[in-house]
Amino acid sequence: MPTTYLTTPIYYVNDRPHIGHAYTSLATDVLARWKRLDGHEVFFLTGTDEHGQKVEKAAQDAGMDPQAFTDQVSQHFRDLADRMGFSHDDFIRTTEPRHKAACQALWLELLRRDEIYLGAYEGWYAVRDEAFYGPDELTERDGVKYAPSGAPVAWVKEPSYFFRLSKWQDWLLDFYERNPDFIAPASRRNEVISFVRSGLQDLSISRTSFTWGVPVPNDPAHVMYVWLDALTNYITAAGYPDAAAERWRFWPADVHFVGKDIVRFHAIYWPAFLEASGIAPPKRVYAHGWWTNEGQKISKSLGNVIDPIALIDEFGLDAVRYFLLREVPFGSDGDFSKSAMISRLNGELADTLGNLANRTLSLIQRNCDGRLPAAAARNGADAELFALLDSLPGAVGRLLDAQQYHLALETIFHAVREANGYITRQQPWALKKTDLPRMAAVLRHLHTALRVFATVLQPFMPGTMAAMLDQLGVPAEARQLADLTETLPEGTALPPPAPLFRKIEAAA
Repeated sequence: MPTTYLTTPIYYVNDRPHIGHAYTSLATDVLARWKRLDGHEVFFLTGTDEHGQKVEKAAQDAGMDPQAFTDQVSQHFRDLADRMGFSHDDFIRTTEPRHKAACQALWLELLRRDEIYLGAYEGWYAVRDEAFYGPDELTERDGVKYAPSGAPVAWVKEPSYFFRLSKWQDWLLDFYERNPDFIAPASRRNEVISFVRSGLQDLSISRTSFTWGVPVPNDPAHVMYVWLDALTNYITAAGYPDAAAERWRFWPADVHFVGKDIVRFHAIYWPAFLEASGIAPPKRVYAHGWWTNEGQKISKSLGNVIDPIALIDEFGLDAVRYFLLREVPFGSDGDFSKSAMISRLNGELADTLGNLANRTLSLIQRNCDGRLPAAAARNGADAELFALLDSLPGAVGRLLDAQQYHLALETIFHAVREANGYITRQQPWALKKTDLPRMAAVLRHLHTALRVFATVLQPFMPGTMAAMLDQLGVPAEARQLADLTETLPEGTALPPPAPLFRKIEAAA
């Protein structure tokens, strides 16, 4: 059985989760569900990043011990994953003993290979980003220097261990050349290559100015730089350093899903750390874009942060899952608006798919005693519809492998629109008076189409598509892609249809 390992970033626990966190995990979840549907054994990892100066400060501001603070905030991310219906196989926290052990094992391996040395660091550091920046990357306003992210920076000088990142510059450029799909989309790939070509400096990988982190082995005055700590989570969960661990067979990861703001850490530091340790790098890093809200940048100060839980309460889980991946090309920035969401849900889900299902199943109830007509031969009038149906799972799979979620959904709904055209042209309600065998054949073909649509849409809208497959009489054990080659028996009793999607009234 083929294996697939997919990860979200581990989310930083200095605040509550928002739409950006939900979006990254949703994309990971849909691909994980698709791979399971296609017969893969999947390992899907998510979790929380709980160390570093920023977390230590947030805990102090909240008047809490850092561990108690991270326990509380990490739970918010677990709750979001539950409400969004994510199918992750593990939820990792960087404060867990297994993770600290993996980080220290990786450190010792890098040290053994002479990839780490002790020195002193001076540079511009952004606490918010947990990152150092070169002077050429900074801007200045009102006497304060800022990183490209907008975070203020301060000059830091302290003892530090360093990773020999500069040594790996040529290897990284060669690696990108040999693996053109390693970084996506292309805009992020170009950005990373340009950064590496401009010259890499050795990387400070420990701090002494705070204590909330993984202690450096044999030198407890230092804690590990949060990005070495955080990135290691992906191999911790796979069982590192135990090469005989059951999960180690999933490594290397097939896709790390990340926001565009952290692509540098995943596409430069992480493969260098791994290669320097004798571990295979991941196969792909995909960096998605950011959402705005009704045309405005999202920020707490503007009070326009989008709460995914509130959206689910208002529109329903599967409607939110569908919209987030349908509206914007994954990898590009996108704007969230409720009017666009209502338009998508009413036009595509309720009117296009929901109406087709209700019409077809109601006709089978009335004209076939609520039982599935016999499988029928196709004629020339059926050819266009079946050309789309037969190719649909393969087309969707290729698009999802490329993280083209919006195009995968557009491909499915192109076929749904063709099925709506087919029922209008064939008029099974009229065939009842003139050609009963053809009426039964048309309804069976439409049932087949609905089964294909519901099957391939399961990763996007698992609850609603389970209900649709129930209405179609498809047994729970026959809902994999491979099962589409098996026909359902004639006479299968179908329950009376019920609406799958509710239309939403736009606010006046």
